[in-house]
Amino acid sequence: MKKLLFLTVFVCCLVLSAGEKFPKYIILFIGDGMASPQRMVAEEFAVKSGHGKLAMNHLPFHATTRTASANSLVTDSAAAGTAIACGEKTENHRIGVGPDGKVRLESVAEYARKKGWKVGIVSTMVINHATPASFYGHRPARSQYYDLGLDLIDSGFDYFAGGGFNQKNKGDKETRPDLYELARKKGYKILMPGQKKEFLALKPGCGKVLYAASPGYMPAALDTDADGTTLAEMTVKGLELLKNPKGFFFMVEGGTIDVYGHANDAAGNLREVLALDEAVRAALKFAEKYPDETLIVTTGDHETGGMSMGFAGSGYAMFMERLKFQKMTAKKYDKLIAEARKKDPKFSFEDSKKLLTENFGFKFSGDVKKDPMVLDKKQIKALEDGFKNNKPGNAARMVMSQKAGIGWTSGAHTGLPVLTTAQGAGAENFVGFIDNTDIARKLKALIR
Repeated sequence: MKKLLFLTVFVCCLVLSAGEKFPKYIILFIGDGMASPQRMVAEEFAVKSGHGKLAMNHLPFHATTRTASANSLVTDSAAAGTAIACGEKTENHRIGVGPDGKVRLESVAEYARKKGWKVGIVSTMVINHATPASFYGHRPARSQYYDLGLDLIDSGFDYFAGGGFNQKNKGDKETRPDLYELARKKGYKILMPGQKKEFLALKPGCGKVLYAASPGYMPAALDTDADGTTLAEMTVKGLELLKNPKGFFFMVEGGTIDVYGHANDAAGNLREVLALDEAVRAALKFAEKYPDETLIVTTGDHETGGMSMGFAGSGYAMFMERLKFQKMTAKKYDKLIAEARKKDPKFSFEDSKKLLTENFGFKFSGDVKKDPMVLDKKQIKALEDGFKNNKPGNAARMVMSQKAGIGWTSGAHTGLPVLTTAQGAGAENFVGFIDNTDIARKLKALIR
């Protein structure tokens, strides 16, 4: 009887193993600072604005994901990026090394390359920032930007795109060789800001590519003009260039979600989430052609800002659709006011009301019960104080969050878990309650 039971279990295991699908193309999306609140706020806005639900939220497999680092319940992007990339915990600020800062960890990207796959890395942050660097870098401190740039070049990965290099380690006083020139000498085709046309014209077989779409981290999706390169465009081009018979691993980061989470700028933040979702949609179109060979995974490295779906002043109601009236980020509005003051030293708060109406939809007269964008006395006072204290954008984004019914508890990271969703070959591995380290471990196990 025992022999029969053993034989039955053994046969079942063989059947399950034979039935498991292994992907040939893995596309990992990371929203920096993106947890469930950011995803849900962006979806609510998208639905009420007529754009429909977020693609990333409706992939068939879901996992709640713990984000703590080796030394803190609240992680930074370096430790979280390392966990997602390498499958091991490390201390905050460390990149691709263990908690002691010495033991070198192998990322899923490096593992894929060792297996003969092509590798691509894209980010809206500078390309040697914490999260993208976690897939190719090995340094005890995330502030070693120049050294991480050297790691990028030495990785030999096939495709990089996003914000341009930060060329200095923190505290550097010496001038070092230009990273772009070093990359060019290592065989990379370098494309700089202003070369979007040349970038979009690249064809498969062009060799290794490094595209700096902007000098630093990329402009906000809310502020980008028609000439700016989008995350979706960099994703589409990456899929085109990386496609090959052996397979590829491709990491795409919506890094600037985090920037506008730190700023508590709800409209700026959700537009970054929507930009990431457009990139996910591009990957889903790719997956339609290769449904049995493609795995798409979306996750976040941590939550930023303590965003809450609800604000005391709006009761139990939320009004995401009101965020459509915000036409620029709070940071850009600060620059707009600074320019106006420089041009006219007598520029007053009264003068700024027109700009607030044009760029945030605020109205300074009317019936607040009939028009929700009419401001009450407290809100006008907050905007006036912000103007006087040289923080007009900060005041405007706070009032806008109140109007929409969004609360914030922090200007930093929080320990909230994030949501991981997946579709395709091997996606069934991403379910339940998992740790961020499980993502790399599961992906490595799927690479053949």
